Amino acid sequence: MDTTLSAVRAEFPILEKCTYLNSNSTGAFPRGMEAVFQRYSQTLLNWRDEAWEGWWADWLGYMDAVARFINGAPGSVVTDTNLTTLLGRLATCFDYQSPRNRVVTTDLEFPTVPFLWKGFGRYGAEAVVVPSENGRMDEERLCAAIDERTLLVSLAHASFATGALVDLAPVLKRAREVGALVIVDAYQSVGAVPIDVEALGVDFLLGGAHKWMCGSTESAFLYVRPALLSSLRPAATGWIAGENPLNFEPARDWANTARRLASGTPAVLPSQLSRVGLELLAQVGMPTIRAHSLRCTARVMERAEEAGLTVVTPRQDSRRAGVVALRFQGDAEVARRMVARGFICSYRGALRVAPHFYNTLEEVDRFMDALVAEARREKA
Repeated sequence: MDTTLSAVRAEFPILEKCTYLNSNSTGAFPRGMEAVFQRYSQTLLNWRDEAWEGWWADWLGYMDAVARFINGAPGSVVTDTNLTTLLGRLATCFDYQSPRNRVVTTDLEFPTVPFLWKGFGRYGAEAVVVPSENGRMDEERLCAAIDERTLLVSLAHASFATGALVDLAPVLKRAREVGALVIVDAYQSVGAVPIDVEALGVDFLLGGAHKWMCGSTESAFLYVRPALLSSLRPAATGWIAGENPLNFEPARDWANTARRLASGTPAVLPSQLSRVGLELLAQVGMPTIRAHSLRCTARVMERAEEAGLTVVTPRQDSRRAGVVALRFQGDAEVARRMVARGFICSYRGALRVAPHFYNTLEEVDRFMDALVAEARREKA
């Protein structure tokens, strides 16, 4: 582990108490969050309305910091409490009238996505679900489903269950050929995999802070390609989406930034908390984080295969994000026992191991020693 990563590791107190490899579920919280809580508490205990001036600046600053992190332009990101809220609000910007009313998605999406598009069926949206093979998406099959009837393509960059990555480039190319827009759910990849929205040319990208970005559980974000902003007329916004909300006059128009997709009074504490982890990620840099992640996940797969455990996650570096999913006899019970022993992982149809930039290869080996022993005990 290089010196930069070693220094950052000291910022995560939970690592002193357990072996934490659960970042795909909830990232470790940095100790700098404590000062944010204390500052927020003091502000409330000594309340003056002037606090909103600082809070407003903090919120706008965090959104632009997220934009920089994914190489987006200032004003291209808006935050809210969760991805579902933002995706639903974005979905109200479109007319689902035949013949261009199809929403192409996959069977690998987090439950939010199919649930939401099913709901928009009442407004004319027709969901086209492309099936996966062995938990992985065939991009050729996905592209074949995108045609002139497609209004939107809505897909996950990385599978929440296995960490399998989708190659976005051919999907974006095909969508542009037929005039469709692409919505990428990057909740399971941002912070573990470098993402450059400008280079990709992605239309919309959603993510959240509480996994690989080491932030608050109530902080999701939506990136909008700037050229699209003026065309978006959301039906479910609040007063903060107005062009000048702090004058408290009746809203005449939406903001000319991604803030037009905001709701009501913003959740300022989650953005303040999430800024701490984001700054640590930016300090280390995504190339370093990605290289370390690939080393750690490769070690997990190597140790698992040696022990005869089934690795569900793709082996190729370019095809996996930050988590390794394993299946074997009694895997759910083994996951429970591992957590009870202080080896923190999670189970979602498979046992998931998710080292991050604050973990070491030695930790990975300790975890895998315990996991292999528990798996053999379960099989015996």
